[in-house]
Amino acid sequence: MRTLQPTQSTGRSIAVASAIWGASLVLSRVIGLVRDLVVGRTLGTSGDGDLWQAAFTIPDFLNYLLAGGALTVVYLPIAARYLAQGDEAGAQRSFQRVGTLLFSLLVSATALLWYAAPHVLDLVAPGMAPERQAQLAALVRILLPAQIFHVLGGLVSAWLQARDRHAAPALAPLVYTLGIIAGGLWGGDVQGFCWGALVGSVLGPFLVPVLAAQRLGLRLRLDFAPRDADLRAYLVRSLPIMIGFSIVVADEWFQRREGALLYVGAIAVLGYARTLLRVPMGAFGFVAGVATYPVVARHVATGAHTEARALVRRATRTMLLVGVYSALVLWCAAPQAVNVLVGTTRTTPEHAAAIASAVRVGALGLAAWTAQPLLSRGFYAMGRTWPPALLGTLIALAGLRLYPYLRELYGLEGIAAAGALSISVYAAGLHVWLEREWLRRGAQRGGDGMPLFLGKLVLVALAAGVPAAAVAQWLEGLGLPTLMTLGCIGLSTTILFALVAKLLRFTELDAIWQALGRRLRRS
Repeated sequence: MRTLQPTQSTGRSIAVASAIWGASLVLSRVIGLVRDLVVGRTLGTSGDGDLWQAAFTIPDFLNYLLAGGALTVVYLPIAARYLAQGDEAGAQRSFQRVGTLLFSLLVSATALLWYAAPHVLDLVAPGMAPERQAQLAALVRILLPAQIFHVLGGLVSAWLQARDRHAAPALAPLVYTLGIIAGGLWGGDVQGFCWGALVGSVLGPFLVPVLAAQRLGLRLRLDFAPRDADLRAYLVRSLPIMIGFSIVVADEWFQRREGALLYVGAIAVLGYARTLLRVPMGAFGFVAGVATYPVVARHVATGAHTEARALVRRATRTMLLVGVYSALVLWCAAPQAVNVLVGTTRTTPEHAAAIASAVRVGALGLAAWTAQPLLSRGFYAMGRTWPPALLGTLIALAGLRLYPYLRELYGLEGIAAAGALSISVYAAGLHVWLEREWLRRGAQRGGDGMPLFLGKLVLVALAAGVPAAAVAQWLEGLGLPTLMTLGCIGLSTTILFALVAKLLRFTELDAIWQALGRRLRRS
């Protein structure tokens, strides 16, 4: 079988995709920070903060049920096969038939859940008062139609990314976030944020990629063909995600449910902790996964499994290193980051301390969170969606007992610890399974050494983390303004981590420095 050798064109494709998604990420983090600040300082850890977090559980379930978050990795290989053959008509046909199926399922499921919302809220927030559950049902019904635009827009974004067109898919979430901010500022309450999310989903995830795709010739029309081979391939690949109960999504559901059983504000406390953890979680893991996946898929499509394995392995190690660094920064600067996020007007000191504690415990799983998107995409590139779904389902089923057990033992910190432990087991399992899959497909052995690499990660975390925590405590005692303290802690932790990592000879760190140097020289 012909193998795909690394070429300058391939390198440029990754570089362009990484640059686009990287720029989008910077803007997304800035706009996302503004959104989080507006939400945190408007709703705080009051009952409205709980409502905002819990309102997304049922809509997120609908999105997950229809594999909305995995449309790119499921549909992109189908489109890529046609494009590699120069069959644009086939690519159009496959898009229309998959889109018709999704549209039909979305409308039907949205109507069903809209009706059932008030009757299933005991599963979402069992400890919430009846009057609060009535408010929650109204918010859920506002957010449910947004998933139609998220999922269909995600399919269009996959169509664009199969053609190495990344600008519109990268812009879409920015517009969505701006919609949430505008709705919150306009309404000034939790309902305003929800209406903003609905309008933002229409303008961003749907309209932005649709307009870009239509300029490239995409035609939107219904095409019912239940026996189509591409439709069957799509269903076979997405079915594990549709019926699987992956810990990646279930973790947030579990945290909301278990938080509802603690006290008013606990759901919001856990939600704000996840918000801070998502900064590096989404920043590095998501961008690396999106930028790397099309190239990995092309390697697999041409039988170059050794090259695909090497690419995923290098990127995974880099993400693990970056995840440990991010965890150290968040651990040292948690109180200051929480103060910036939620302020002191709508959040009590006790709740602020609880958020910081949840951030620190959750940071123990941050390296796994940043690495797992890459590992999952290794399977998706092979058209193997069952392994991540099966493994995630098994861990989620174990979580049905783990999360309540640790909540009863340790309260809020126990819930956060259950999440960190679950995602770490998931990432480790994905790595072992993926390595076996590469070798089964003929990839060459060698160059792994993951146990030694993980040991070095633990060493760098301890050697840099202990002095970094001491410096952070000293800086906190100086009485400087919060933002200045936050910046000083981040800088000192970065310097200590870089020095220790350099002494331990992490080659991944050298690659990061070289990439930054090239970026600065181009600037």
